[in-house]
Amino acid sequence: MKTFHVSAFLICLALASCTIVRPGEVGMIQRVGVIKPKPILSGAKGFNPFTDKIIKINVRVTEVYSQLIVPTREGLSINAELSLLYHVNADSIKKVYVMFGQNYQEVAIMTNFRATTREITAKYYATELYATEREKIEHAIKMQMIEAVEKYGFVIDAVLLKDIVLPDQISKAIQNKVQAQQEAMQMEYVILKQQKEADRIVVEAEGIKRAQQIINEAMTPVALKYKYIDMMKGLTTSPNAKVIITNGDTPIMLNDSK
Repeated sequence: MKTFHVSAFLICLALASCTIVRPGEVGMIQRVGVIKPKPILSGAKGFNPFTDKIIKINVRVTEVYSQLIVPTREGLSINAELSLLYHVNADSIKKVYVMFGQNYQEVAIMTNFRATTREITAKYYATELYATEREKIEHAIKMQMIEAVEKYGFVIDAVLLKDIVLPDQISKAIQNKVQAQQEAMQMEYVILKQQKEADRIVVEAEGIKRAQQIINEAMTPVALKYKYIDMMKGLTTSPNAKVIITNGDTPIMLNDSK
């Protein structure tokens, strides 16, 4: 029985003196309060549980989500939903742990993220947050976050402004503005279409006028005389009986009626 207890104790001790650093993590050995400089990479690692402690830091890209009430340039308070993607630089895990502990995300990242977001949104109007300036706002927040936390060993990968919930009166005003813009665009289309049709009619009229001018210019006395001779030739060769009275200029044709 004593042998069984000893064996169980040794098994527990062996399990307690081994840990696994998974992919996406970097470990550190803390021995009697002092962190060793050499990091532990992925894999199993044995240690003395009486003197050592293995600290594991996640170095994967992490997404943190936040719902905030943020100010705008005109003094409104609106609801915003944002995501921040960041990771810990693997070469800076010791600095991160010493300065912020294992709760570094809340202490260093989220605190700065909330403050930075409110500072940036206060420079923009509500309509800009909602529609026109999202990319600028995301970029501005990212740049300011980099300035605030990069020196501690954090890498800011992206800031995403996912949703903005505006007050009802602002939403209605934006909808009315969009509708007015669409109606104006439709009216511009109608006017342009009418202008094109008017241009077509003018071009057609000018073509007809030009054709008439060409015909009138071609109707010289010589040309008319030629047409007259040609017509008379056709009449004389016609098999139908007819009487033609002419003064030499204008023929009058009398058909033979039966």
